Amino acid sequence: MIYAPGIDCAFTRHPVLEPSFLYGGYPCRELRHKFLMAQESDARELTRETLPEGFAIIPLPGHFFDMVGFRTPDDVVCLADCLSSRETLDKYQIGFIYDVAAYLKTLEMVKSLRAKMFIPAHAAASENVADLVQYNIDKVLEIADKITGICQEPLCFEVILQKLFADYGLTINFEQYVLVGSTVRSYLAWLKDSGKVNALFENNMLLWQRV
Repeated sequence: MIYAPGIDCAFTRHPVLEPSFLYGGYPCRELRHKFLMAQESDARELTRETLPEGFAIIPLPGHFFDMVGFRTPDDVVCLADCLSSRETLDKYQIGFIYDVAAYLKTLEMVKSLRAKMFIPAHAAASENVADLVQYNIDKVLEIADKITGICQEPLCFEVILQKLFADYGLTINFEQYVLVGSTVRSYLAWLKDSGKVNALFENNMLLWQRV
């Protein structure tokens, strides 16, 4: 039996939701493949009551909608996708984030956790992840500063994305367009809500500019 929390349960049951969410509409053929759209599964809602005895749920929002981790009875903490290794961040630069504010809060919380062992999905198991957490935080803030710097003049999203790819030496394709593009939109929403960038409409185009 498969269990998943909250909105993630719906995505597991209806996998077309993921490429549709990332693209912002019906996904074209290049986005309807196993990397972005897994086979559907008959998942059930994950609750504290469905966990094996001795396990505890750790909410880890931000990277994705309702992501959670777990603390096992022998005090091992599984951190799901909330951390990336230094090597991954150095190679890909912009990791996927749905809610930047929630993600930063999650990282600060994880930095204060104590356990016998931590197991991130995308980094090596370790007894202490505080330094890696800070590296992830610093990368988020670096990208936010870079986006803010790019927006010195009013720019549309596509130009901002183009400049980010150029600055980080990345190559765009359909997968990177939706994964990084969705993340950059999340950054722009967070920066706008934080009062660091403004959104304005000119000539029927949405433009972003630093405050």
